[in-house]
Amino acid sequence: MGTIATRAEPRTALPRGRQMLNKVPEVTLYFWIIKVLCTTVGETASDYLNTNLNLGLTNTTYMTASLLAVTLAFQFRVRKYVAGIYWLGIVLISVVGTQITDNLTDNFGVSLITTTIVFSVVLSIVFAVWYASERTLSIHTIYTTRREACYWLAVLFTFALGTAAGDLAAERINLGYWLSAIMFAGAIAAVATAHYRFRLNAVAAFWIAYILTRPLGASLGDFLSQARADGGLGLGTTVTSALFLSAILIVVAYLSITRRDVIQTAHRHAGPAAQVLVVAHKTAATPALLDAIRERAARGPAEFHLLVPNPAEHAEVTDAERRSKITEGEHVLVLALPLVDRAAGGRADGTVSIRHDPMDAIEETLQSGDFDEIILSTLPRSISRWLHVDLPHRVAHLGLPVTTVVAGERAPMVVSEQAA
Repeated sequence: MGTIATRAEPRTALPRGRQMLNKVPEVTLYFWIIKVLCTTVGETASDYLNTNLNLGLTNTTYMTASLLAVTLAFQFRVRKYVAGIYWLGIVLISVVGTQITDNLTDNFGVSLITTTIVFSVVLSIVFAVWYASERTLSIHTIYTTRREACYWLAVLFTFALGTAAGDLAAERINLGYWLSAIMFAGAIAAVATAHYRFRLNAVAAFWIAYILTRPLGASLGDFLSQARADGGLGLGTTVTSALFLSAILIVVAYLSITRRDVIQTAHRHAGPAAQVLVVAHKTAATPALLDAIRERAARGPAEFHLLVPNPAEHAEVTDAERRSKITEGEHVLVLALPLVDRAAGGRADGTVSIRHDPMDAIEETLQSGDFDEIILSTLPRSISRWLHVDLPHRVAHLGLPVTTVVAGERAPMVVSEQAA
């Protein structure tokens, strides 16, 4: 058996009894519909305030930035995702992100090439800081204020970058509004294909698509609002903004009532013994893992919970596919739990996560229950996706002692470090 005991890093641990739930919605079709609607409003509302109301770009920027600051203050104060507050923040940040780029190009004469490069670098820095402090860029686990701050900074600069890159592409290619919209929609479809068919990383696919929705929404907004002589439909910024804001209100109201974009998680109540979270999929019934459970049970009272991440190969599957994969995971539980019971010397329980990313699955489970340590079981390094993404050390960053069990190791591979 190969085991690695990894030292925890408590500086980033989430406190026991924490009450903050995930602060952003589930990534569903509704998410992308509202996101495109918001980006369209960001383009047309900015033009409406700037031109139709004659506020000017500078005054419009001050006004919308102030409204955004107030909205984000409410967003940070609530302890869970609230659809109305969150999507109002997205609408306002889409306007502000657009205006940042417009101010640089129109008021300061900075070229679109320069702003595209600068915002790409700034966004990369935000992601680097976020990952360095949290070991994840996933939006499924926005449980802390620091993660939420990184998330909103990233969103702001995706809008600024999307504006700069979209305007640059439109200026250089000069396709017109409708063809530009088709081009950016095709780019998003290519990202989706790369994720679902060729296993492009889910987090990377999400943020690339997020950036591309900005020029897509802007192209749609310009097509609807601009004069027919300029290639648009001539609806004007007032009508276009009103139509899209109404659509956003309808969808957000629907989601607020149905909660279709919220995942409910039941809290797991801990017993008096140490709570051990066992994370495994294909290795859930291997001798190496059972030996590790047996050894941990021999050291003192412990209760074991077996977590099987969703077996899906990619994220954001359809409801039908998600249910099918959860059923596949439940088959793993049915086979493994009796063996875990015997190894633990008592009854263990288990769940199948809706998350295919094991880091997301672990964090979501830790959020719904109080655990004291983690046993992580993986395939050998030559075929393990979990080891390739450095999952053991990323999990240790959460602040709990982690024991990694590698199935099929011919010789023990042990690193003993006391948990801080």
